[in-house]
Amino acid sequence: MPVRIVSLAAHSGAGKTTLCEALLHHSGAISRPGKVEDGTTQSDHTDAEKAHGFSITTGVVRLSHDGTDITMLDTPGYADFVREIRGAIRAADAALMVVSGVSGVEVGTERVWATADRFNMPRLIAVNKMDRERANFSAVLADLRSSLPGNVAPLYLPVGEGADFRGVVNVLTGETGDGAEVPSDLRSVLKEARDSLTDAIIESDDALMERFLEGEKIGVDDLHAAFLRAVHAGTLYPVLPVSATTGVGLAQLLDLLVTGLRSARERGPTTGQDGQNREPLPDAPFSARVWRVSIDPFVGKLAYIRVYSGTLRPGDTVLNTSRDGAEVKPAHLYLINGKELTEVPELRAGMIGVLTKLGDLHAGDTLADPAHPIQYDALWLPDPAHTVALHPATRQDEDKLGAALTRLMEEDPTLHFQRDLQTGEQLLSGMGDMHLTIAAEKLAAQGVTVTTTTPQIPYRETIHAAAQAQGKHKKQSGGHGQYGDCTIRIEPGEGFGFKSAVVGGAIPGKYLPSIEKGVQDAMQKGSLAGYPLQDVHVTVLDGSYHEVDSSDIAFRMAGSMALKNALEQARPGLLEPAVLLKVRAPASFTGDLISDLQTRRARVQGMDTGGTVITISAVVPQAELQNYSADLRSLTGDRGAFSVKPHGYQDVPDHLAKRIIEERRAEVAAG
Repeated sequence: MPVRIVSLAAHSGAGKTTLCEALLHHSGAISRPGKVEDGTTQSDHTDAEKAHGFSITTGVVRLSHDGTDITMLDTPGYADFVREIRGAIRAADAALMVVSGVSGVEVGTERVWATADRFNMPRLIAVNKMDRERANFSAVLADLRSSLPGNVAPLYLPVGEGADFRGVVNVLTGETGDGAEVPSDLRSVLKEARDSLTDAIIESDDALMERFLEGEKIGVDDLHAAFLRAVHAGTLYPVLPVSATTGVGLAQLLDLLVTGLRSARERGPTTGQDGQNREPLPDAPFSARVWRVSIDPFVGKLAYIRVYSGTLRPGDTVLNTSRDGAEVKPAHLYLINGKELTEVPELRAGMIGVLTKLGDLHAGDTLADPAHPIQYDALWLPDPAHTVALHPATRQDEDKLGAALTRLMEEDPTLHFQRDLQTGEQLLSGMGDMHLTIAAEKLAAQGVTVTTTTPQIPYRETIHAAAQAQGKHKKQSGGHGQYGDCTIRIEPGEGFGFKSAVVGGAIPGKYLPSIEKGVQDAMQKGSLAGYPLQDVHVTVLDGSYHEVDSSDIAFRMAGSMALKNALEQARPGLLEPAVLLKVRAPASFTGDLISDLQTRRARVQGMDTGGTVITISAVVPQAELQNYSADLRSLTGDRGAFSVKPHGYQDVPDHLAKRIIEERRAEVAAG
């Protein structure tokens, strides 16, 4: 049976999971469609998804239509779960982009479109919710054309909109789905759309273009054949209006999923990192990519694989070429449909399968025939954008936290964990506040209770002027005493620098490393609020020693004392970490975004406008972005997204520095 693997992608709220459920029902795969709000859909079957009412993981569901097996990968709409979205795109051969007929193109749509562009993926566009009040197909179409790169053209037009949405008409043939006559008010629009689509098709086919230029009239059959070739090649993106609620347009969408999207074989060979190719044939050497990993409380680890070439059977030994060629020997192979696993005797090229109880498999790993090893590129995932501090509720939770986090990060590689050496906090980073909320819930499901707080800011201290001071450590307590004496100059400079300008043997060279250690000891706690000191260059100028009483420890103490004394005259200041923030949102929010960033002490670096979306780059103090994920969602109605990268340290304004120093001193005094 022919196979299609399709990734369903959309901005949150476009009705993607509801559309997926409607397609399953319309094809006869399920007897009645479930509802997202009731937690009864096939793809949103986890407890977290039922509780929250939206997709968190990628649901894998299957249906048959017109003799073709269609596997749909229903991805989350929230950008927080980007690893699910990108993993599904790598596993699929084509994408069905779902856009709301009311909201149009949103930032999530553009992000997924850009990912699909990166991998040259053919796409269909379903404009959903055409039965809703204020649905406007022509406005959404204009939005698509202005916002998304590529040749976007409607294959169907809606008959009516909103409550009057009752059918669709084929732009090429002029036929309505129910055989009714095209309404008179739609005929001029239909002619314009047909002319535009015809031009787009002819431009995509050199042979047709040549015939057209010679004055030949191109027939509908030739246009339709060329249209399908262009869609398969990913050079033309057809648009059709649908309603998942009323079912209008679903039959046409199912037909287009079969005829308009390429199969695994049509996708062509897959290329490894070393340039090797693998043909998508069952008798080729086996190769596959792990595109998703999940942890099932009953089954254990589930590794979702996309088979690119060859055939895998139970008991076959394959290599994990991403892990130094470790051998993997799956005892059982499964197909997945919703939450149901069905054991199968083999997985062939072009199939999505599941391997169980193989602990060393991770998302992005390549599996290959030992006789013909190949390695595919890793999954392309962004850096975390939001961080929380974890606080285990009890000592028992503390003991179990490490193992639970390891399982969590095996499942989700966009989660990062570290202990901040300066603050001592345990930090969990992810793609947004929703992502980390779900992560904390998953820890609770593993029996580990944590609370989360806003992380402490790792402030630093520095100096703004040069200064000179002596440090002298002298102690006599019977027997050998302790004696170390040095004079140093400190001055501002990038990083840490240490050198000697001692002349005449005032301090033996063997003691200079000890002075340096003493200086570094003192730099761990600055003079203002006890934060670590940075960007200080130190020069040892002079000193003295005692033949008997001088020692490494004495000069280490002297170096520490000298730095502390010098800091008093060096105009110490407070530094705060800054990040490079990039915000993407509809251009209509530009004024609100800039105003908000100004309140956060941001320095705007630039603005990039592409279609209806703007990208703002700004350097912002980390302290001002602690709750930015939720704030941006509120500010843009969940239509914005952002990323951050470290951007060094910068001076804290005096009025803020005074408050931070006072709070820090009070905190230290209290315990």
